Amino acid sequence: MLRQEINELLTQTGPETPMGDLFRQYWIPALLAEELPENDCPPVRVKILSERLLGFRDSEGRYGLIDEFCAHRGVSLWFGRNEENGLRCAYHGWKYDVTGQCVEVPSESSNSRFCSNVKLKSYPLVKIGDILWTFMGDQDKTPPFPEYEFALVPSTQTFTSKRLQESNWLQALEGGIDSSHVSWLHSSGLNNDPLFKGAEGNKYNLGDLKPHFEVVETDGGLYIGARRNADDDSYYWRITPWLMPSFTMVPPRGDHPLHGHFWIPIDDENCWVYTFDYQPVRDLTAAERQAMKDGFGVHSENIPGTYIPVRNKSNDYLMDRDAQKRGETFSGVGGIAIQDASLQESMGPIVDRTKERLATTDAGIIKARAKLRKAAIALREEGKIPEGVDPAHHRVRSASVVLPRDQAFIESVPEKLKARPGVRQASV
Repeated sequence: MLRQEINELLTQTGPETPMGDLFRQYWIPALLAEELPENDCPPVRVKILSERLLGFRDSEGRYGLIDEFCAHRGVSLWFGRNEENGLRCAYHGWKYDVTGQCVEVPSESSNSRFCSNVKLKSYPLVKIGDILWTFMGDQDKTPPFPEYEFALVPSTQTFTSKRLQESNWLQALEGGIDSSHVSWLHSSGLNNDPLFKGAEGNKYNLGDLKPHFEVVETDGGLYIGARRNADDDSYYWRITPWLMPSFTMVPPRGDHPLHGHFWIPIDDENCWVYTFDYQPVRDLTAAERQAMKDGFGVHSENIPGTYIPVRNKSNDYLMDRDAQKRGETFSGVGGIAIQDASLQESMGPIVDRTKERLATTDAGIIKARAKLRKAAIALREEGKIPEGVDPAHHRVRSASVVLPRDQAFIESVPEKLKARPGVRQASV
């Protein structure tokens, strides 16, 4: 269990909070690139780390992320016109560029310098891969751009989606580093999901329901190894990287793509889940890409025109009790992503960790919480830049391997846990 004050430190990410300050040391996803598909397209509301912002793309293709509200009288600029390298407020025509600088106040005389003294809060917005990334910290201390492998491979080899989750970011993240629930909650998906089925490792997941966990600290986060019995003289290992503050990768299966998530706070009670799949050495097939769009694997099927899952809290996730009884799904909820989301949302917006009783399989969660807490306090009290900011830390992979029982995973597969261009993932 956690003391209430520690739970609050870890879950509150608004301005001036310790964890909010920690998130603001990193480049984090703000939008999918598809949300701003062309120059002068409509702006998009962006709420992130409890700040209400607006993303837009100007006439020359430059991206901007600025305060949602006009400096004049607080009207939302979402209603504005995106035209001629600026966003013009629909109320009185004040116009702002992608840096938040006011460039025109029509009611003022042509020789007035009034608008030069009006500037909205703004953050950089850059496209890398399928994602538009922002850095919301001290702009004089902006780190180098992120170098996650999924965002750097050719576009034919990668796919990224996004969904809303109605829970605090931390309980969502904790699901991403909990490999023990796979043998239960996702048991049907291992045999039926087109992006999971057919892998040799699935039989080990289903055959050993008592995984042993080993957690190793790394530059930037943790490697969380879950060990299950394979043959008489070997173990099946699934190795999950977690990078601070909220990047996780799911160990792969067979020749299926690598995949993972970013868990990005909207506010303290909701988060965006950015989900990626990619292949390091080949294009995704048409069937793989379509399966991802249809909500298989770790993606979700969303209501058209939104990033809200079709299966959501308002409709009880379309739970099917008959399918649950028949064993078609263990929880009665369809789709691996929504199986996770339904249970994490059931904990409430922010789970009360003072009541929990953790087990040996929660070793990764315990160490991740401690690492986050320590980093947030060190940043607040000493100004220490946290781990994971350096893009060298981003070049990681998940892995699934079978090893002799006398071999430690971290000593046996260090190269397989590194992103290496042109080298296939380690997968069983």
